[in-house]
Amino acid sequence: MFHIWTLLPALYLLFRFVRPLTISLVLKIIIGLLIAAVCEFHWFTRLLTGNMFSPELSRPLMILVGWLFGVAVFLAGLLLLRDALYLILRILFGQPLTHQSGLRGLLLAVAVILSSVAVWQGIRAPQVNHVRITLKGLPPQFEGFSIVQLADLHSSRLLPRNWVQDVVTRTNALNADLIVLTGDMVDGWVMSRYGDIEPLGDLRAKHGVWAVTGNHEYYFCAPDWVKTFEKLGLTFLNNSATRITQGSAAIYLAGVTDAVAPKYGLQGPQLNDALAARRPDDTVILLDHRPGNARQNEEMGVSLQLSGHTHGGMISGLDKLIGSANNGFVSGQYPLGAMTLYVSNGTGIWNGFPFRLGKQSEITLITLHSTNHVLRS
Repeated sequence: MFHIWTLLPALYLLFRFVRPLTISLVLKIIIGLLIAAVCEFHWFTRLLTGNMFSPELSRPLMILVGWLFGVAVFLAGLLLLRDALYLILRILFGQPLTHQSGLRGLLLAVAVILSSVAVWQGIRAPQVNHVRITLKGLPPQFEGFSIVQLADLHSSRLLPRNWVQDVVTRTNALNADLIVLTGDMVDGWVMSRYGDIEPLGDLRAKHGVWAVTGNHEYYFCAPDWVKTFEKLGLTFLNNSATRITQGSAAIYLAGVTDAVAPKYGLQGPQLNDALAARRPDDTVILLDHRPGNARQNEEMGVSLQLSGHTHGGMISGLDKLIGSANNGFVSGQYPLGAMTLYVSNGTGIWNGFPFRLGKQSEITLITLHSTNHVLRS
């Protein structure tokens, strides 16, 4: 189904951009085939490697293919808007549907610019996003406690070792009390990607580095990746929990696996297991790659849920569509009864859609505060 969706921009361009060109039929066929190949590069990757999520191509080639795909998608979108406007004008004022070549050239130029900016914003180093979260019942000992959340790193040939090292350096400079990774750290098999993710072993925090799996880990043998990450010093909370102590108090840090796990013969998310040892007065922080189950998690007594998966919607406007597929949760803070949900825009980006416009990547620095402290201040 995914490959059908990516073919739609190519078909629209074929009929609404290529066909009206005043060039030979042979050139039109060649251009049409090239557009189709660019839009279906995911399918070619799957055909050649058996997996569309990690083409082992050179980084410059991946950037070029991603940029060309972006030009096709943005141009198709602009043409669709143009045609919709022409249709409205014809209905309202009887205006003829005339398409001038100059306008086509302008739209192509705009698509090139949009794709260039979107790819640049997609692959550049993430900035630090400072987030303040207030929790009812947070122990006084945890007032001002800091957590760095890294979500959706998607390390690949597009975001290789030097990019990961930059993220690690920026994260360690924040000197957080706790570091959490909420899934989708890699795109690729251990043998191909270990050198790229190895810098994650340098992450340091007073109370450790904790993680859960996202859906992309399962595409490349999640058990192997969990073992590999644990050798680097990350500890996984897959349907399990731990207590983070500060002085005489503690918070309950839990995590669940991703919903795709059963398709690979592995255990799916089991929040009951993760919360089995919690106490009634515990402040529960849950790592859950996907934000969609937040309301149910709130009913289970979770105080704070940290998620990713949506990439913030990647492009302003597209975030509405992404949100609808995740029960309305796509980016930032959401108060849900006694719980707060935070959905990261993501630290990296998937190489198959490497675009960001208005939805910047982030290293999230979360500072916890209690409602009592806020009221006193």
